[in-house]
Amino acid sequence: MSTSTPDIGTAPVRDRIELAIGGMTCASCAARIEKKLNRMDGVEATVNFATERARVEFGPEVGVADLIATVERTGYTAEPPPEAVPAPAGEGPGEPAAEPDPLRARLLVSAVLTLPVVLLSMVPTLQFDHWQWLAFALTGPVVVYGGLPFHRAAWTNLKHGAATMDTLVSLGTLAAFGWSVWALFWGDAGMPGMRHGFTLAVGGTDAASTLYLETAAAVTTLILLGRWLEVRSKRRAGAALHALLDLGAKEVAVLRDGREVRMPVDRLAVGMRFVVRPGEKIATDGVVVEGSSAVDASMLTGESVPVEVQVGDSVTGATVNAGGRLVVEATRVGADTRLSRMARLVEEAQNGKAAAQRLADRISAVFVPVVVLIALGTLVGRLLVTGDPTGAFTAAVAVLIIACPCALGLATPTALMVGTGRGAQLGILIKGPEVLENTRRVDTVVLDKTGTVTTGRMALVAVHTAEGTDRDEALRLAGALEHASEHPIARAVATAAADRLGDLPAVEEFRNVPGLGVQGVVDGHAVLAGRERLLADRSQHLPPVMAEARRRAEAAGRTAVAVGWDGAARAVLEIADAVKPTSAEAVTRLRALGLRPVLLTGDNRTVAEAVAAEVGIAAEDVVAEVLPEDKVAAVRRLQAEGRVVAMVGDGVNDAAALAQADLGLAMGTGTDAAIEAGDLTLVRGDLRSAADAIRLSRRTLATIKGNLFWAFAYNVAAIPLAAAGLLNPVVAGATMAFSSVFVVTNSLRLRRFDAAA
Repeated sequence: MSTSTPDIGTAPVRDRIELAIGGMTCASCAARIEKKLNRMDGVEATVNFATERARVEFGPEVGVADLIATVERTGYTAEPPPEAVPAPAGEGPGEPAAEPDPLRARLLVSAVLTLPVVLLSMVPTLQFDHWQWLAFALTGPVVVYGGLPFHRAAWTNLKHGAATMDTLVSLGTLAAFGWSVWALFWGDAGMPGMRHGFTLAVGGTDAASTLYLETAAAVTTLILLGRWLEVRSKRRAGAALHALLDLGAKEVAVLRDGREVRMPVDRLAVGMRFVVRPGEKIATDGVVVEGSSAVDASMLTGESVPVEVQVGDSVTGATVNAGGRLVVEATRVGADTRLSRMARLVEEAQNGKAAAQRLADRISAVFVPVVVLIALGTLVGRLLVTGDPTGAFTAAVAVLIIACPCALGLATPTALMVGTGRGAQLGILIKGPEVLENTRRVDTVVLDKTGTVTTGRMALVAVHTAEGTDRDEALRLAGALEHASEHPIARAVATAAADRLGDLPAVEEFRNVPGLGVQGVVDGHAVLAGRERLLADRSQHLPPVMAEARRRAEAAGRTAVAVGWDGAARAVLEIADAVKPTSAEAVTRLRALGLRPVLLTGDNRTVAEAVAAEVGIAAEDVVAEVLPEDKVAAVRRLQAEGRVVAMVGDGVNDAAALAQADLGLAMGTGTDAAIEAGDLTLVRGDLRSAADAIRLSRRTLATIKGNLFWAFAYNVAAIPLAAAGLLNPVVAGATMAFSSVFVVTNSLRLRRFDAAA
């Protein structure tokens, strides 16, 4: 939780802690907490609104209790967060996911009650005797129950001398509702047979008979809708950590006195020996002490080819044993494992990335207090000038209502809903409005190779045979032999043979030759398949033509499988992680958007450059042979050069880099960890979707900004008229409604977005 940094010379000891912050409703809340913490002696703090975390470094003169007290005095809650690493199967994302439910309940109740209020108030033909009292009864719960989060936040901000959008929402809805209560009980609005004549004419209605119930209810409901959509998106920030931890094994077979005893993986200790059977996950980091096998580490390293391991080799927890039985001695457990370190990388990248403040919150820092002052000034000024309290209050209410952010509440959610709905049709999922701002500035796109540019699966790409040897016969015998093996390369050969030739013959006397290949008898032929050395050890040497084919295959980064039978080498099979047929077109589309593509992979440079050349990426834009930590460093290097980086990936090894990038695009065909760490998800697994996603994100962001501009423009233009008494609250409400209609209509234009380049 709190870790100390050792003394360096005379430097004082500094502690670091992360606090879970509660009660934040907008980015300005995070800024205020950060400002208060940084005013403390010896404290350096950053507060992330998206993850609801405060990362604080502090000296010995400050205690954790002091930090928490400062946050609480600012009007929020703070506590040390629970450790995420030790419990892979415990309190996962279930608890955080349940937090938005109260807000959702408020939204549903408010929506159901608001609809009849709006219809009754805006459509005179629906009004019956005493309809206003029904509307009043329905509006009360909306303003009190539905608007409680806004009123509570506004009161908290008021106590600390601050104002946010919550302040304006609270003031506007309470003013509209309060005026309606006055008109009903002390004015003429409660009379039987009263009709709410909706008119845009200035001064066309009696203030004492005017109701603003629909304004109070609609504003509350629409702002609740925007807040609910925002919370849904924000609550997923920590899911990448849980997705990472869920990759680990839950149980392990530990060896005790020669017997296997199954136990939960969290009871493993360094030095314990455990058994890993074929197809099982390796429980923790360790060293092989018995057996040999192929280990599929693609989920962590990005390597498309399984790694052969034998006694003395290190293995990593969460990788999959693809071959024989292994006995492993644990060397690192719990928080020290590579998987846990990767989880911390994702967390650090998320916390280190500045949350994009919503434009409405930034403007509201000035807009809200100005509007409140204008309303108060209008009330006092008109009282002094005219002596008419009703007219003065009417003008002040008009100011608040014309500025009440109904259109602001619609600006982001409607554009987001239409944009994400269209994106879903195109196989693009956008997590929320906070991820869109960087799409406009992105100039570099980093592409993971395995599973993103390539298929991520080993496949047969070529068959070379000696003179006089039939290709189908070579593939039939090799496929039948490899069908008995669990090795991923063997499965690629067997699958290709079965797809091309149908049913394969049975194999007899099958035997695995560790690290070299396999042998057996197929249709009476003694068949060998594997490395060239396997055949050479049995005096089956490759003819020059086939040796050249093997050399070319390996130079291109492919795996060459030599095949021989009846005492002679007869074929070479080329196995590779095939490039997706759409990847080259996708790179062209990304370039057309002004992006520089960079290929980033854990595979060797020969493989990487061959793939890059095939899809049109320059050799100097290839970064190969990197570990997950190096992928993060590569993204940071590009950012340090002043580039705004988008990252496209699909594996766990990409999760930290996706979180570090300014914009993370996760392939939907990849792992949950990558999908949760990314900002956008490409459901189809087609790299062309990356270009479409950036285009759609930019268009959606432009629509949001356009909506916000016009929402403010309508209000700002009308506020002077309202303050001058030239707009009664009815006209103010109509203007606000028109701005909302404009915002919705503008958002609906996103439905015409076309994915074509």
